[in-house]
Amino acid sequence: MSHSPATFTPTATQLRRATWATMAQFFVNGATFATWGVLIPSVKDRFSLSDALLSVAMLAVAGGALLTMGHSGKWLAKVGSARGLRLAGVLYATALLAIPVMPAFPLLVILLLVFGTAMATFDVAMSVQAALVENARTKPIMSTLHAMFSIGGIAGSALGAVPGLSPLPHAALIAAITLAVALWGGRHLLPDSLPQATESHADGDRHARRMVLVLGCVAFMALVCEGGMYDWAAVYMRDVAHSPAALVSYSYAAFSAGMALGRLFGDRIRARLGGIRTLTVSAALGAIGIAAAAALPEPATTIAGLLLAGLGMANLMPIYFLAAARVPGMNAAESIAAVARFAYVGMLIGPVMIGGVAEHAGLRLSFVCVALVMTAIALFGARPVRRFI
Repeated sequence: MSHSPATFTPTATQLRRATWATMAQFFVNGATFATWGVLIPSVKDRFSLSDALLSVAMLAVAGGALLTMGHSGKWLAKVGSARGLRLAGVLYATALLAIPVMPAFPLLVILLLVFGTAMATFDVAMSVQAALVENARTKPIMSTLHAMFSIGGIAGSALGAVPGLSPLPHAALIAAITLAVALWGGRHLLPDSLPQATESHADGDRHARRMVLVLGCVAFMALVCEGGMYDWAAVYMRDVAHSPAALVSYSYAAFSAGMALGRLFGDRIRARLGGIRTLTVSAALGAIGIAAAAALPEPATTIAGLLLAGLGMANLMPIYFLAAARVPGMNAAESIAAVARFAYVGMLIGPVMIGGVAEHAGLRLSFVCVALVMTAIALFGARPVRRFI
């Protein structure tokens, strides 16, 4: 069913090509971002950076993304998500390729701001395309698309483990794939709604903006939990569950595997249960998983709890992004960008918040707090999206 006054209706062939093109965009986004993660140690060694200066480089990426979110939505509303993906993809690939050859650290920081800007714009544009594809299909696909991001991340990081592959060839290969997908996929993506359906009003619709604000707040809560698990799972496994060193990395792997599996099967679950019930059950699973790890801090229980938490958290953001794209009275690119900004902030400060609680009350209590936040999402998180999914 269409959720805007006037939308393009693709043929079956156009929709199939757009689906594959969008899946490819999600894949290269994950691969490109993961490649930056793999390049970080070489950046530290090349410039002999302290941990503090390395943090500046990492914050530049996040800063570029956060500073861009407010503007990227408005820009994409004007140029369209398909063209936006092509242009952002070219910039994204070029910036990645330049990282290993930057001659000075200050120049690298500037480049990483550009990299973060391109990443955020690409992220918002591909989310708009994902919503367009889902709206045109008879079956859900949003979670599968997000799973492709995870698979791309695995591919990008795994390439870094290939013996003899130095940072520049690694970055060049991923940049070439990203560039090819951006240019090829741009020809097959769906056009956004017709102009009368996408024009932004100066003040916007207050009710629409209020709904997007609520969606953003819940997305913030979800990403606080997700970001916290990514950064603190291994520490919890070692320091609280007292795991042998050989098993510590399994905690991160368990949570990541749960996220990937949850997204791979999320669309089937949503097709069967519906969006509201899927969101509620997912958040409840996340709460149960984290609570189990906190209640029984042993290696086996912690790994099982983190796997369950990953399965639960996997489909929260796909549903919230889809709901944001369907808010009436506001362009999809702008609403997704607004929700994404909240989500990025949650991902960034979630680990810091958990660390602050851990410093004063212990990491185990931090996990209890995460479980409580997930419980709140299970109880109340479906209300903002009830009209849209």
